[in-house]
Amino acid sequence: MAPSLADIEDLAACAPRCPAGAASASASGCSGPSGSCPGTCRSVSASAPASGESANNSDNSGGDDNTNNDETAAPANVATMVHDVVIIGAGAVGSAIARELSRYRLSVVVLDKATDVSQGASKSNSGIVHGGYDERHGTLKAKLAHHGNQLFRKLESELHFGFREIGSLVLAFSKDEMPGLEALLQNGRLNGVERLSIIYRDEILKMEPHIAKDVYAALYCPDAGITSPYEYTIALAENAADNGVRFMLGHEVVDIQRVNDRTSCTSNSDGHHYLIRTSRDGHTFRAKTVVNAAGLYSDRIAAMVGANNFHITPRKGEYILLNRTQGEMATRVLFPLPSAKRGKGILVSPTYHGNLLLGPTSRGSDEASMTQREVLQFIISAARHSVPDFDVGEAITSYTGLRAKCSRGDFVIEESESAHGFVNAAGIDSPGLTSSPAIALMVAEILRKSLKTHHGVTMDLDPFFNPNRRPILIKKTAAFRGAIDDPDPARNIVCRCERVTEAEIIDAINRPLCPADTDGIKRRTRTGMGHCQGNFCEDRVAAIVAREARVPLQQVQRHSAGSSILPHRRVTDADRQLLRELALAESAEKEKKQKLVSKL
Repeated sequence: MAPSLADIEDLAACAPRCPAGAASASASGCSGPSGSCPGTCRSVSASAPASGESANNSDNSGGDDNTNNDETAAPANVATMVHDVVIIGAGAVGSAIARELSRYRLSVVVLDKATDVSQGASKSNSGIVHGGYDERHGTLKAKLAHHGNQLFRKLESELHFGFREIGSLVLAFSKDEMPGLEALLQNGRLNGVERLSIIYRDEILKMEPHIAKDVYAALYCPDAGITSPYEYTIALAENAADNGVRFMLGHEVVDIQRVNDRTSCTSNSDGHHYLIRTSRDGHTFRAKTVVNAAGLYSDRIAAMVGANNFHITPRKGEYILLNRTQGEMATRVLFPLPSAKRGKGILVSPTYHGNLLLGPTSRGSDEASMTQREVLQFIISAARHSVPDFDVGEAITSYTGLRAKCSRGDFVIEESESAHGFVNAAGIDSPGLTSSPAIALMVAEILRKSLKTHHGVTMDLDPFFNPNRRPILIKKTAAFRGAIDDPDPARNIVCRCERVTEAEIIDAINRPLCPADTDGIKRRTRTGMGHCQGNFCEDRVAAIVAREARVPLQQVQRHSAGSSILPHRRVTDADRQLLRELALAESAEKEKKQKLVSKL
């Protein structure tokens, strides 16, 4: 039986706006009336039961003692329905958990303060799917990284976000570094990584001819891969939404209370659930269990229920992205072996879409005094130790990400002992992206036990679960005959650098988590990610968004300020000149040192 409107949270708070061009309100995940579509994105329509409204979800009358007993009189922004699970955070980990839970007949809601998914660390990282050999044996990281790596192939076959297994090399440049490689090899084998081997100079240079010629040996892991981290997260979230998970975006969690149930429909319920208040006009959500996947803010969320037995310290990671002209300088992920001489390692790696990536740094607040020029110099110099001949003048952008470094030195994935039903998935720094599908499985098992023990809820598989998602981007073969301003949307090229068509943009807008700004379209279709960084296509994309959403063009939000370490968000000729000057200065300094050595 469908619940009354009073049983469901007010849906007008869900952002962003859904396009009017969707086939129907229910099909597109839009809650607005058919035809006008002034509503917003979500996974079920207001007239239909929320996901999991079944025998397992009959306890929807619970509320705190201050809530009006007459449900029909409850304010629109006050929750009366008690969901099985509320997930806080819509990054890679939160979205992976949401997608895993969508397999079951549960009522699941995801809250995030941003207006799109993948807006924290999941947006700005290297996109490396690590092999799992580096994490210290015996840690959760070691257990989950290799397991997560092995799950990516199936996920790619179902969700089509873009993943390619290319392998990685950890480079040693002298015989003195061999004990470090041997230690990594042994640690990897203990972690269950079977395909590991140490190879030497001749074989390395056959595999990677652009590596520095003084390379001595390398640890080779064929299992490592590359993906697009935001496309991966978007794919997980879209599929979760298609399977009934509700994403309430633009809802920052400001308070969580553990409250008593007025009534309990399950004989072994412990009589408690969580009341979660957000920044959106005091909206509240009720849940039997809560998953804290809030990334950098996970310790603050945990503190709201007294489950903060850890502390998160942000660490900054900065990257430089080079044009596709430099993409073949590395065909595998290249890591230097960390050493006292070189300090933190800077990787050189192809990206999934064919660029060359240099980075990241790893800087805490005590290292924040470096100037932009010093950061750029550090990245370039360290990357050249592995691959000397890339052209840094081919940089097209740079970006900065923040990692959630945990005081416990490991992932924190556990149900709180003091707050039953509150599950932390916190401290997820590297290799968090790699581990995310395995983390989702682990959290699901914790929730299975907690829901059964404390609420009598069993996690029954949903027979209608659909694991598949269509790709947004269509591969352009040699037969493709697109043109700028072609009247056919399937042939009309909007972004000339990335050859993105109008039809692909319309498809992205009409997906369940429909973006209403050019940044959202960029992450889904790669418009604005090519050499010109949106100078050509941004206005065209904004016009399509305005048309499809039936809003004035001036209301369409444009690209955000970003987090570039270069002087300008879009790389200018002056930026390229700066980078080339840094490269020349570095070369001159190296030549000077070599002359001094030769005189000794």
